[in-house]
Amino acid sequence: MPPSSPAEPALVLGPLLRHVDPVSATVWVETDRACEVDVLGRRARTFCVGGHHFALVLVEGLEPGSTTPYQVHLDGTPVWPPPESEFPPSRIRTPGRPVPFRLAFGSCRYASPRTVEDSEGIPPDALDLYASRVAALPEDEWPDALVLLGDQVYADELTTETKSWLHRRRHRRQADEMPDEQVADFEEYTRLYAESWADPQVRWLLSTIPSSMIFDDHEMIDDWNTSAAWRATITREPWWRGRITGGLVSYWVYQHLGNLSPQELAENKTWQAVRGLGEDSDDAEPLLREMARQADEDPASIRWSYVRHWGEARLIMIDSRAGRVLEESERRMVDDAEFEWIEAAMARAATDGVEHLILGTSLPWLLPHAIHNLERWNETLNVRHLGRWRGRLAETLRQASDLEHWAAFGRSFERLGAAVTDIARGARGRPPSTVLVLSGDVHHAYAAELVQPGDLASRVHQLTVSPLHNQAPHPIRVGFKIGWSRRARRFTERLARLAKATPSTLEWEKQAGPFFGNQIGELVLDGRSARFLLSVSEKGATRLEQVLDIPVSAA
Repeated sequence: MPPSSPAEPALVLGPLLRHVDPVSATVWVETDRACEVDVLGRRARTFCVGGHHFALVLVEGLEPGSTTPYQVHLDGTPVWPPPESEFPPSRIRTPGRPVPFRLAFGSCRYASPRTVEDSEGIPPDALDLYASRVAALPEDEWPDALVLLGDQVYADELTTETKSWLHRRRHRRQADEMPDEQVADFEEYTRLYAESWADPQVRWLLSTIPSSMIFDDHEMIDDWNTSAAWRATITREPWWRGRITGGLVSYWVYQHLGNLSPQELAENKTWQAVRGLGEDSDDAEPLLREMARQADEDPASIRWSYVRHWGEARLIMIDSRAGRVLEESERRMVDDAEFEWIEAAMARAATDGVEHLILGTSLPWLLPHAIHNLERWNETLNVRHLGRWRGRLAETLRQASDLEHWAAFGRSFERLGAAVTDIARGARGRPPSTVLVLSGDVHHAYAAELVQPGDLASRVHQLTVSPLHNQAPHPIRVGFKIGWSRRARRFTERLARLAKATPSTLEWEKQAGPFFGNQIGELVLDGRSARFLLSVSEKGATRLEQVLDIPVSAA
């Protein structure tokens, strides 16, 4: 392949293989200028956002269960795969092959290992190592899907290299108006994605394995939407509007757009408006900033949650950040309309006879018992003593200790439990073999199984895997180990009773963990059987070590 001349367009990021169904796929790219992008003879013009150029190519007419190698051409010039690539050719593999379905998942990936200094003490990137492992396997052992459960970039934890870039970019006046050493607008977010997705290993993996993504707090700011008090404080900051709109615009462009199916793209008013701008020189940033402003001020104006159909498996990805209802007396993880959408999607999966119902949520539903009890205790105090000194103290503790998972939204925790147990009992149709809740966020891994109610026909598990590339400080390691202990559970149960927190009727038991280090999880689904595998990289490792392989189904 001849090298590109300066007059020829080039890839900046991608290709990313995103939504794949039995007959179609979407391929996302970022380019350095306006151009036409060609994948397997299907073409799309780039669109412009903030001076950056992107395209989403819809590849239709594929065969179910097929494997199709592909190249990317920009204005007719081949640019992918790179001629020096040591990886297998990128390919689109559609569902329908008579082999077990393999799903990889994880969360929390702080920057690329190329830009992280050794002094930070972070173990090797599990996603990098996983990509190298996959590339060496036969194709029929590759994962069929990759699920990334939040914090694909860190807007509030920057590498030394990016901090230096920000210092050079910003004027002194701007520095006084913006958060120190954090990104503040769309342009600065593009830097984070370039830093995270440009690794050769990860770039190849994302070009070949279909990916599904959802955000978490660090993609906007730590503690994003913890509470009404938190939001009242942050919205008074002069830089917040630019920060949240830049974050949501970048998420829509880099992640959310690829989560949508061809039908959803055709029905998405924002995407159709972007496409309707015409020439690539018409910048879509003002349109997307307005979308982001509305999404922040009125979460009901957009639904970030979505569904993936994988034959006998189905993923329902739940937004557990942007759509929260934060008033203390009405706290919800998602509003009632979105929860009805989630329940309806779960019911359809049961009606369709899905064998494995997978719920994705960046925040764990079933936590270590002591931490669950603390969050229920804290929420109860906040509601009961709102506006008084005890309430203010409880709010300070909530923000300082990150007490804002599903357990801290008690009504939503119980409502999700009711929906899950309905499916697992067979109240909505033939019960699936498993209901699996995949999560991240908490910088360790564990498996927990729902054991009460005791009349469930499906096995229900919480599978938590985090981080892909970060670390858990020693106090966090100690805290989560203690969180599963019986003594800590008894103590926090008494504390919750004293506050008159409503106890849950659900009961769960830890099956494995906690595990620490950088890590990636895998599900292997074969008929009604399902297994959960976990691989970890510790400091100094050159490859992943598998530390867990357990059944999570009865079959």
